[in-house]
Amino acid sequence: MSKLYWESSYEIVLCLKEAYPDTDVETLGLEQLYRYIVTLPNFADDPALVNEGILNEILREWYEEVNP
Repeated sequence: MSKLYWESSYEIVLCLKEAYPDTDVETLGLEQLYRYIVTLPNFADDPALVNEGILNEILREWYEEVNP
């Protein structure tokens, strides 16, 4: 499995879908999303480099992935 970095939003979403299949993405907060991402086993980026825009983009992609 390849390492994940903040700019790999789609790959992060795929890993989140697998790790947290029962998550209600519509009610997920950014803080919880952040915790989910930085605890993924292949996450390799600096957690301090994230911002609200990155988290919102990942959340939007995750929502679109599970609600086609």
